[in-house]
Parts: sequence; C-alpha cells; structure tokens
Amino acid sequence: MRHVILGGDGFLGTELCKKLIARNQTVVIADLKQTPESEIYLSPQVSYQPIDVTRAETLESLEVTPEDVVYHFAARLLVPILPRAERKDYFWQALYVGTNNVLEYLTRQGNHRLVYFTTDMVYGHTKENPRTESHPREPLGPYGDAKYQTELLCEEYRRRGFNITVFRPRLIIGPGRLGILEKLFKLIDANLPVPTIGSGRNHYQFISVSDCAEACLAAVDAGFPNAFYNLGSCNPPTVNALLKGLIDAAGSRSVLIPTPAFAVKGTLALMDWVGAPLMDPEQYLIADETCVLDVSAAERDLGWVPKDNDADMLWSAYHSYRQSRQQDVPVEQA
Repeated sequence: MRHVILGGDGFLGTELCKKLIARNQTVVIADLKQTPESEIYLSPQVSYQPIDVTRAETLESLEVTPEDVVYHFAARLLVPILPRAERKDYFWQALYVGTNNVLEYLTRQGNHRLVYFTTDMVYGHTKENPRTESHPREPLGPYGDAKYQTELLCEEYRRRGFNITVFRPRLIIGPGRLGILEKLFKLIDANLPVPTIGSGRNHYQFISVSDCAEACLAAVDAGFPNAFYNLGSCNPPTVNALLKGLIDAAGSRSVLIPTPAFAVKGTLALMDWVGAPLMDPEQYLIADETCVLDVSAAERDLGWVPKDNDADMLWSAYHSYRQSRQQDVPVEQA
C-alpha cells in the first residue's frame, strides 16, 4: 500500500509526507513541480511523479491500486490576487475540472477512497456562530463556488459507492507560509500602524498545517468516513487580541487602527473593479465577521483535537518570515 498525495509538493502535502515518513509509510508525491531542496525527497520512502490534475491523461502514470491511500490537495489558492475577469476560469479548471478528473481516474482504477480538502469559504457570510458543517453553503466568489461545486461532486460520487472524507479548514498557517499575512508582517516590522477592517472585536480562527495533516491521518485510521469536517483551532481570540499579542511579541511600535468596515470594503471593491485588486473579495467581505468553525464533529468521529493555538501559530509564521528575510530564503505565498 502506498500513500499518494496529489499536490504533495505544497505546504500541506509536505507536512503530511513528513508524518507518513515517521510512520514508515511509502509515499508518492504527485505534483506539477518538485522542490529539489525539500528534505522529504531525501527519504528512500518517497518518490515523485509529475502530474497535472487539469490534464486527465497525466494521472495514468500514477498506477493507483485499490489498496492505495489517496489524498487530494492539488489546487489554486487566492494568492496571488488575480484580476476579476480571470478568476472564474482560473479556479474552475484547477478545482472543479481537476477534482472531476481525479474522481474519474480513481473510478477506473477501482480505488473508491479519498481524503479531500475544500475550504470554509463555501459558507460565505456567517449566519450561525459557530459554524457547524450544516451551515448554509453560499460562497461569495469563484474560488469558494468552485470548491462548493466540488463538494457536490463528492456527494455524487459517494452515491456511486465512494468513501470521501472532506475537510473544510480555516486559514492554514505555519512556518514557511505567508499568503495574505505578509502585508501584516511588513507593517509590524516597519513599526507602522496596522489597520483592522472594522472594530477588530470579532474573533478570528486559524488552523495549523500540522493539525491538518493529523486530521488526514485520523480520517484514514477511521476508515474514510463519508462526511464533511470543519478544521480550526479551539477558543480563537479576537482580532485585536491576536494582533496586539503579535505586535508585543515582535517588539514592534505598531498600533492597531480600527476602520469603518463599510468604507474599507467599498474602497477595496472599487480597486477590484478598476483592475487593481489589493485583496480578494472573498477575504475582505467577511473580514469584520466572526468566522469560527465548530470542530466537534471531527473530535467525535475521528478522535481529532487541534493542538495548536492561534497566537502560537501566528508567531510561528511571523518568526519564519523574519528568518527568511534575514537569510533571503523564499517562503510559500499561498
């Protein structure tokens, strides 16, 4: 039995691979690219196979068997921010078409088990707090919508006899990954004011890459439950508490500046409309809301409990950012 990780050279795939190596498992990293300096490729347990999920024929080289464990992380994310006219096809091809290709390939191979990651952005605006897995799915843009459509696709394949465990994580962070956090870290490093969209009294939740990888292992150990699971931290703090803690820990003189949410959102929408987006609408439209996921279902069904708290996760990401700047080492932007 092998563990085949689609999109395995990325942030989550690399973390999962390390945990599988520790379990003495055989791993196939299947991705568009291979990071030669990555330590995972030093292990004799790991091999690399070039694939592109948007090109169905490339999957054939994997030669998946019914006994193999398959994880699907291949995706395009919200960073870098694209012009609005390009977003729909960009996300649709990688997320929906790619996932459909994967499921069709697994059908042909007689492998009916999958661990798949979507996103909490399938929910859209917060209507129930905390958000359970039954929260209405009303995504706000092409990224969330494409992920939502893949969830419907997974539901269809479950009716065909598949076992598919689907995870909906909050923002995944950890050492070596920045995404939208880079702008925040630059302000703190420069001792500049840090604006919040709204009062900053809303709660904000992360999930660590390590906890996400542990959830994958728990799903496999539990027999690939046919269910959706939220992934997030426990007891997330307010935005103000989270950012103030980071500013103090970094020894920065930055101060938090609350801003009128409606005005900031209007300005960001205008910038997006004229072709100069500063932030994706799916991010800023909910920036002043409490978007906290209830993760009790994963604890109940999988025995999974998040270990990392939000303050430590943010500090770890910031510390990695500072080290990369000092050493001039690139960090992952998505």
